[in-house]
Amino acid sequence: MSRDLLVWQDGPLGRIGLNRPKALNALTFEMTRGIGEALQGWRDEPSVTAILIEGAGERAFCAGGDILHLYNIGRDTPHAGIDFWRDEYRINAMIAHYPKPYIALMDGITMGGGVGVSAHGSHRIVTERSSIAMPEVSIGFLPDVGGTHILSRAPGQTGLYLGMTGARMNAADAIYAGFADACIASGQLDALIAGLKHGDTPDDVLKQFARTPQDGMLQPAQAVISRAFDQPTALDCVRQLQKMAGSGDDWAQKTLAALRRNAPLSVAAAFEAIHRAARLDTLEQCLELEFRFAARTLYSHDFYEGVRAAVVDKDRNPQWRPALLEDVTADMVSAVLAPLGDRQWTVS
Repeated sequence: MSRDLLVWQDGPLGRIGLNRPKALNALTFEMTRGIGEALQGWRDEPSVTAILIEGAGERAFCAGGDILHLYNIGRDTPHAGIDFWRDEYRINAMIAHYPKPYIALMDGITMGGGVGVSAHGSHRIVTERSSIAMPEVSIGFLPDVGGTHILSRAPGQTGLYLGMTGARMNAADAIYAGFADACIASGQLDALIAGLKHGDTPDDVLKQFARTPQDGMLQPAQAVISRAFDQPTALDCVRQLQKMAGSGDDWAQKTLAALRRNAPLSVAAAFEAIHRAARLDTLEQCLELEFRFAARTLYSHDFYEGVRAAVVDKDRNPQWRPALLEDVTADMVSAVLAPLGDRQWTVS
């Protein structure tokens, strides 16, 4: 197995280490498949009573999938990228239903694919260094890896705000929005692991080490978030934010600017997908919906343009198609979220 992924048994713990600290532990195809293989192997192993996943270094648990690799191979071999998402989503579902405690140390940056291998676990731990986000709309993509499932169940209109802007959450915000369960000081993580290795249950360890996180912004801003995002369409959200910004609302001005930076079709599709996810019963149904968008991404313009602007040329000046949310039609959104027939995602 590649040194990018470390898998070993440590007493009663099955341990998984994401080991690409210079790349903020971004997930490669091989790492994702390795996680799945490890979980399969430990499922019926009686000497393993819990799983612990963590990232190397102090900066990130996992900043997402390896989007640069997808950018480099996507035009020539789009099926390879699609197969990556197909496998990744199956592992997300596996984590959600894993029969043993699955403990994720979401210490540092945790975004996109990193959320997929952590936030569906049974015990999701954040620290004062955590920065959680689903920023896919900023690269012409859509909140995926089951992100629409979590976002659609966040309090009020919080999920729409997070999914359409890509805003970051600290520990308190992540707990409030349903992405995490408990906050532990980063300096206590080694002691937490030691307790788990000793055989203490995850619940008992969390009771011992959990702390009250620093204040977040989501709960205090719930009323203003709902005022802006409880609207019939994504464009109506923008219009409401424009009204609020015109009255001197600083939060509305910043939120409007964030929305305008992101890919318009992705913003509109995220709005629709999160609303649809709220009406779906299972994580798997949400993953299937997200896969519809993902499967079309590598045949379209915005993803390549978004990665180019953010990672390749780093000019932060993507040229989206369409360029404005006002130019996105309902038919466009329906098309990118339409069923795929016999190419649809399934859990097996």
